[in-house]
Amino acid sequence: MSSLNSTLPQNVSFVRPQFFYINGFSNIPYVKYYYIFLCIVLTVTILGNSFIMFIIYIEQSLHTPKYVVVFHLAVVDMCGSTALIPKMIETFLFDSQLISYEGCLANMFFVHSFTFMQSLTLLALAYDRFVAICFPLKYHIIITTAGMGKILAGIWILAAGVVIAAVGFTTRLSFCKSIVINSYFCDHGPIYRMSCNDNFPNYVIAQIGITILLAAPLTLILSTYVCIILALLKIASEEERIKAMKTCTSHLILVAMFYLPISAIYIAANITSIDPNTRIISTSLSSTISPMMNPIIYTMKTEDFAVFIVSMLLSSNCNLTTCPVSLTLCSISPCPAIISAL
Repeated sequence: MSSLNSTLPQNVSFVRPQFFYINGFSNIPYVKYYYIFLCIVLTVTILGNSFIMFIIYIEQSLHTPKYVVVFHLAVVDMCGSTALIPKMIETFLFDSQLISYEGCLANMFFVHSFTFMQSLTLLALAYDRFVAICFPLKYHIIITTAGMGKILAGIWILAAGVVIAAVGFTTRLSFCKSIVINSYFCDHGPIYRMSCNDNFPNYVIAQIGITILLAAPLTLILSTYVCIILALLKIASEEERIKAMKTCTSHLILVAMFYLPISAIYIAANITSIDPNTRIISTSLSSTISPMMNPIIYTMKTEDFAVFIVSMLLSSNCNLTTCPVSLTLCSISPCPAIISAL
């Protein structure tokens, strides 16, 4: 690393390096198995989220505001993993740890933007569940497809705006001390801390980003579930309470998977010192596992998806094997033989 740092010009007031060196995952035994694991994660993420998007697209009954947000979450998950994992594999598995200055800024923009969008999309889903349970009679008036589309457009504008500001302030930094990034991608925090001129604007925009795009959504999500629990306590029937909560379980699991690792790492880093490799692996896992698991959780935990997948399988089974006499009737309604078998 010292040889890289020694290549920086001396006695120059402003230094913009031609490249950075990404130093993540150093001195970790058997780390190449982790990169193979990331390849599997990326494959499952793309296939799973593509499957969710395909189902929502072809099934008319899923063309609702809630599933517009689920579709958006699948897009964000797939784009975020695609922006992060292939570059990680290229960087560390193939020993290509040098990245151009412009390429580093692009990597910073896309990874952070999609992370923030995932957080805000989970907030949009929480808003949908809040209105559905607390104001069921007004749900179709408050939650509309057009309105949800405007919310999602606002998510893109807000996330991109904050990250563009961070990238813009980064271009004003001088790197006369080091070009070694102690992270697994071009992370804004480690980069602006390497600068040798005033980086206070970057610090401010980093705190704004963490507050508006991570801490505030989590606080609002927790607040909506407090309201949901209070509303459910007013329901007389325990069966209705359980049914209402079942519509929230998949979302709650997604929220826990996304926010708990990030919050734990952030709190631990501020309370005690964490080994850099432990922090990097933990952060990279929280960034990659959640997008992979989201479509699996929605497929298994959401009744609408389960019903559609079962009906699709039944229809396919009917058309191929069970009802050779009347394929038209079979395609309209499931075969009696299969229903009785279930």
